[in-house]
Amino acid sequence: MNAVTRLNNEMARKWSLIATRFLPFADVATRELPLGRLLRLSLFQVSVGMALALLNGTLNRVMIVELNVPAWLVSTMIALPLIFAPFRALVGFRSDHHRSALGWKRVPYIWMGTLMQFGGLAIMPFALIVLSGDTHGPVVYGQIGAALAFLLVGAGLHTTQTGGLALATDLATPENRPRVVALLYVMLLVGTMVSALGFGVLLQEFQQVKLIQVIQGAALLTMVLNLIALWKQEARIPSRTAAAPSDPRPSFRQSWRAFIQGGRSARLLVAVGLGSAGFSMQDVLLEPYGGEIMHMAVASTTQLTAMIACGALAAFVLAARWFHHGGEPHRLAAIGTVVGIFAFAAVVFADPVGSQLLFRIGALLIGFGGGLFSVATLTAAMGHDTGARNGLALGAWGAVQASTGGLAIALGGWLRDAVTYLASHGTLGAVMSAPSIGYSVVYYVEIVLLFATLVAIGPLVRTPRKPRTSNDRPSSAPEPTAASTARPGKFGLTEFPG
Repeated sequence: MNAVTRLNNEMARKWSLIATRFLPFADVATRELPLGRLLRLSLFQVSVGMALALLNGTLNRVMIVELNVPAWLVSTMIALPLIFAPFRALVGFRSDHHRSALGWKRVPYIWMGTLMQFGGLAIMPFALIVLSGDTHGPVVYGQIGAALAFLLVGAGLHTTQTGGLALATDLATPENRPRVVALLYVMLLVGTMVSALGFGVLLQEFQQVKLIQVIQGAALLTMVLNLIALWKQEARIPSRTAAAPSDPRPSFRQSWRAFIQGGRSARLLVAVGLGSAGFSMQDVLLEPYGGEIMHMAVASTTQLTAMIACGALAAFVLAARWFHHGGEPHRLAAIGTVVGIFAFAAVVFADPVGSQLLFRIGALLIGFGGGLFSVATLTAAMGHDTGARNGLALGAWGAVQASTGGLAIALGGWLRDAVTYLASHGTLGAVMSAPSIGYSVVYYVEIVLLFATLVAIGPLVRTPRKPRTSNDRPSSAPEPTAASTARPGKFGLTEFPG
């Protein structure tokens, strides 16, 4: 028996060494934030990923192809959550300075976001069926119900994610935060990937009853996951959240001015906006493109969302290692942008060469490039001097990303329909009359936006300093400061990232 115990202990020790050396995120845990507690907290990202897979993946294909809802109306519905997206900065700010006798700062916002997600998902399937016109009631009721459902889900996931990321930032040590953020986004993609595969299997033989069951099951699972994630995560400290005359709450305007002071935060937010629009415009069109142009089945196009999630998952693992070795976040964001340019080029050329493999590779690279860009820009925002304004920094990043991404999704649907209409009537000429021309124009616009992102983010990329020798500078010269290692305010070939 003792020999068996010694063998088990030795094997456990060997496995722990292997995990620490080779497995991603094995070193993310700390004494203050053990890995089990962090993984449990990350379940709120799984619920958000499930909602995103449902809205941006499965539902847009089902609504456009099976329910015959116009693409412009689908893109508008999916973009409705952007109405709440700009308030993410305010939600983060309010959670930074929340006043409550219970002693919680982040939990109330995560819980209210969960309730809104549940409510939106609960009424969504019935609204979609009425919206499709497959009932005896007026279609306008379906439009109102679908708009309310999408708004509730969008407001809920934005609130939940902002509060959850701020809570994780509070719990993690400053040097560990980049890897914690990367792990949380891995869980976001795990939720998206697993949900997309599950939705594809459940809806392989589409029926309206199955659609109702799937969406309402997602609503129930959202409540369960977020309850488990919140359990005993944030300590109750009533003295911290009690209203005190000696500690007045600063105004949002004052905190915002302090955040963007110096210009680097503002430039980063511009880059986030351009890049998010460049990666997001295809969200509502990629699966219909696969079905209409590449002649793929429902199950195959649903798998595209999982492929994008796999690409982003690999990007988050790479980002964690990049930051662990002291990598610069702005440079990583630029690398992700370049990958995105090649990804959309692959998607565009998949139709002329008739290659579904090239199309799938493009989808995989979209996820990889977008994942690198997202986690790198979020880490850069967190790395700015925010003091006690973690919620504001995360909220500002999320507000810009979600708002520009939502606008891009809506614009993509409208642009595709407009160009397709003109091409079908011969307005654009015989050369541009192919059914894929509407989709291709959207992808070309995304490539242009990603090039603009490189221009915006270029001045933020720092040049790695070469090892200094005794001949490089007199011994009396002052040591360079953090500000002197930053790029000057220009952009040229020498400043091109990568």
